[in-house]
Amino acid sequence: MPHRILIVTAVAAEADSVAGGLADLARPAGELPVPGGLLLRRYGTTGPADVSVDVLVGGVGPAAVAASTGAALARAALAGEPYHLVVSAGIAGGFPGRAPLGSLVVSDAVVAADLGADTPEGYLPVEELGFGRSVHAVPAALTGPVAAALAAAGLPHTTGGVLTVSTVTGTAVRAAELAARHPGAAAEAMEGFGVAEAAAAHGAAVLELRAVSNAVGPRDRAAWRIGEALTALRAATAALVPALGTLEARPCS
Repeated sequence: MPHRILIVTAVAAEADSVAGGLADLARPAGELPVPGGLLLRRYGTTGPADVSVDVLVGGVGPAAVAASTGAALARAALAGEPYHLVVSAGIAGGFPGRAPLGSLVVSDAVVAADLGADTPEGYLPVEELGFGRSVHAVPAALTGPVAAALAAAGLPHTTGGVLTVSTVTGTAVRAAELAARHPGAAAEAMEGFGVAEAAAAHGAAVLELRAVSNAVGPRDRAAWRIGEALTALRAATAALVPALGTLEARPCS
């Protein structure tokens, strides 16, 4: 049985970059409908690693992407072809000093940065309220080979936490708050935790891979480098898929 990977993006432009990275590694294997009006783009590798990759445009934000990822995972389980690994991939904001524009971030933790409560004494994560979790830790056995593959391809990268937010940071005050609350954070995006929750429910390992298009902080559209980030995402996909296909992926903690 091939090693099965599901790559989930928020929007089509990100999925197109992922598909571009797969172009020299995998043969297109058609499309498959998923409940909710979604489509999986399917690929099978042509190299020595026996890997099957499906790419899903899952929607923007943690709620939409959790629902779509869950639907894809359920379809796969019912078909007797469950995924070994789920990757949340796309562009993101990078925290200054941790993840420069055009670089890549490999998650060592997928963090719901605003899942909790504000109090006069400060922010309380959902764990301290007695409900659920706000962090999916990614094991070094997964992040290490991924980082090594990026390094071998000459792609600038860092390993760190990737924050999931429902409202993108647009002020210096908010950026400082998040950096202080999550000192290990390297990037901020909107989907990773939703993907991770769906993957965990199905017993699949999860990883978040982000290409940095802008700095976390005040919104400055003139400084955004979306094209560069999408190019980096394409290159990262080409570097990573052969490595991911050889891993013994296990669910995150």
